[in-house]
Amino acid sequence: MHIQSILAITDLSARGHRTVCRAASIAAEHGALLKLMYAPASFATRATGATEIAAHATRHLAGLAIEMAEGFGILIKRVDNVSGRLEAVAEESRWSDLLVVGDDRDTCALAFFRGQPVERLLRAVRKPVLVARLDAATRYRRILVAVDLTDASRHLVELAWAFDGNAEVELFHALNTLHEGKMRYADVSDYAIKSLRHACARHARERMLSLSDSSTARRNRVLSAIGHGDPARQATVQQQHSNAELLVVGKHGRSAIVDFVFGSVSQRVLRWSASDVLVVPRVSAVASPVKAEPVPHGAPAPALKQQ
Repeated sequence: MHIQSILAITDLSARGHRTVCRAASIAAEHGALLKLMYAPASFATRATGATEIAAHATRHLAGLAIEMAEGFGILIKRVDNVSGRLEAVAEESRWSDLLVVGDDRDTCALAFFRGQPVERLLRAVRKPVLVARLDAATRYRRILVAVDLTDASRHLVELAWAFDGNAEVELFHALNTLHEGKMRYADVSDYAIKSLRHACARHARERMLSLSDSSTARRNRVLSAIGHGDPARQATVQQQHSNAELLVVGKHGRSAIVDFVFGSVSQRVLRWSASDVLVVPRVSAVASPVKAEPVPHGAPAPALKQQ
């Protein structure tokens, strides 16, 4: 994916300024156009004083645009719509390759049911969203990509390379362990369970090798890691273990009710991870399994470098 246009959302606070700086650094790296848009942390502007708020936002966005243009040497465009509504942000995102937002929390009781602002934004847009938490001066030296071994995950790997070709990319997959409890309940031997676990791990490594099999990936150092258990929890633990500055995760199209009842993987990763998080919507509703290259009988299975 070639990043040509980036939309940065700011509430004009100190955190918002950090978000814009992160977006500007990415724009400078890719020679992309940076668009600045105002929206309050909760994506809702009160009717009282709306005119004054709009004037304040317009004035400060102008100054911020000049600062970013001079500091990073990039092209800047100010978005005229300063209503601060979620719908306005979703509409503007249609013309951008990437959204960069902060991670402000909404403490009102209603947020418990409808979700945090960034969670509502993820349901409203169909573009990759970078949730910026780290200082913009921190470069992405290692990027952790949480994959589910389908063709849809290939898009996540390509995005990771697009962010920084010099970054060390690590692919991570968490093996489901729910079936092991059922097998033990059915009096399946520990040896059989361990054998199945090893077979699943070997299969996962082959799939991850297939996902990273591109001309770009072969010129860089590729790592792999496998966890066992809940994908969101394990991805967060692996991010902390590897000190990855960016965690890339996919998101299925789901409703607010489903997310509230079950909680999506991307939603839980956002809550638990301390790094920047890039949430990428699935490019298609149905993803086919990755076809791994056949391995000759008796030959060792291909493997990625592991920690």
